[in-house]
Amino acid sequence: MRGVFVTGTGTEVGKTVVAAVIARELATGGERVAVFKPAVSGLDEAGSGGADHELLRRASGSEQADDEIAPYRYGPAVSPHLAADLAGEAIDPPRLVAAARAAAEAADVLVAEGVGGIMVPLTLGYLVRDFARELGLPVVVAASPELGTINHTLMTLEAARAVGLEVRAVVLTPWPERAEEMQESNREAIARLGDVEALTLGELDAGDPEAWPQLGLGSSL
Repeated sequence: MRGVFVTGTGTEVGKTVVAAVIARELATGGERVAVFKPAVSGLDEAGSGGADHELLRRASGSEQADDEIAPYRYGPAVSPHLAADLAGEAIDPPRLVAAARAAAEAADVLVAEGVGGIMVPLTLGYLVRDFARELGLPVVVAASPELGTINHTLMTLEAARAVGLEVRAVVLTPWPERAEEMQESNREAIARLGDVEALTLGELDAGDPEAWPQLGLGSSL
């Protein structure tokens, strides 16, 4: 399988934006891109940009159906294992892996996005990290550039590497037009202490993919 797995240091740190930018970059480079997210929650509160799986589809130019991108979709903004409980069902890990592999087989490259942070449970016996490990894709970590990010990011890198995942880069987002000393210091500390490339991504207009910058990660996948 060829592609990338985008995870984050927690929720609301820009995972979907980073995944969408990578998918867009690959698609504009002539690749047939499939996108995948094991579960989407918070549909009841989805903003004007739409749900995560919808943004990923627009960015990639994919014609995948909702079920092919995100097999499990829930209204409440809670952890996937709880959302599944509230819906009276259980998330099936083998189904997730099979669906992701099927998506990859129908394209040149797969951009998969996790849920919340890398240690979030999809079930109480199966973490996002377990799913990423089964796919075996290189990992990109989305992180905030603000106070607290050094600890959160280094812990995420350690958790990923502990099970043999290759971390390709950290992307700090939304990166301000004029970064403060603290933000620049955070970036330097993460790069040095985490032994990882620390990229930046500014705030984007979700409705205007043509204006999105490129992260330069597509050529390394």
